[in-house]
Amino acid sequence: MQEQALTYLRPDVVSKLANMELRARMVVEGFITGLHQSPYHGFSVEFAEHRQYMPGDEIRRIDWKVYGKTDRYYIKQYEEETNLKSYIVLDASASMSFSSGAHAGGAGITKSAYASYIAASLAYLMMQQRDAVGLMTYDDAVRSVIPPHATKVHLRRILLELEHLAPSSKTKTGFALHRLAERMPRRGLVIVLSDLFDDPAQVLAALKHFRHNHHEVLVMQILDPLEKSFAFGSDAVFKDVETGEQLPTQPYQMQHAYRKEMHNFLERYKRECRENSIDYVLLDTSMPFDTALINYLNKRKRLG
Repeated sequence: MQEQALTYLRPDVVSKLANMELRARMVVEGFITGLHQSPYHGFSVEFAEHRQYMPGDEIRRIDWKVYGKTDRYYIKQYEEETNLKSYIVLDASASMSFSSGAHAGGAGITKSAYASYIAASLAYLMMQQRDAVGLMTYDDAVRSVIPPHATKVHLRRILLELEHLAPSSKTKTGFALHRLAERMPRRGLVIVLSDLFDDPAQVLAALKHFRHNHHEVLVMQILDPLEKSFAFGSDAVFKDVETGEQLPTQPYQMQHAYRKEMHNFLERYKRECRENSIDYVLLDTSMPFDTALINYLNKRKRLG
């Protein structure tokens, strides 16, 4: 049973499930099962159902059953009570629709699907922890904004939005993130899910905008395995998924140069995020979802 639960951390397995709500629930259940195994042994997830009574709380909300067992006063924590406001920001531009297929070492799913499964799982996990969560999507502009709340009805709204997400249009990550930063009045945790295929200077300036507004920021850069390795081998015709432009090429002749440029591209994000107190993790669509979730939990734990 435990091994079966762990299979739901695999993108190829999750992609075959019927809907986004089931995917989110199974990923989180598999993740919690995995927390009891190496390398996360001893890491716990607490789901708050009660909190200690504080002066000013209504006496009628005291849970007398808990008092009878513990001799301490606790009140029931209702769903609308939240500990932290989190904003999941999801790149829905056309570049996120790329997939090299399972034959190339990936899970056979697009970057957009992989990102949406992470977003759904994070939202489900946050709700279990009584944190408010919102969802924002963008391409070359802001597409949708669902403000943070912490109710089951709100979670279903987020999952439905993710279920029907269709990547389109060009990428303007820097521009869109600046616009979103202007629409987040309350301090919280911002989680960006994107391939970050845009001018790094503009993207990093936008990420600093969140920090300037006193938000905590966690960036999850999501790539396809072939986008990192460029191991296409034989002759190929590359098509820009945003413009439709095609380019015949021999990938093996430019692989070394490509990998060097990609390394520099990724290292810049990693370095400058670290210098600006922004958490950064690099993912690809072949990786189990526990990597993303443990990075979130580590961040959440530091925020108290």
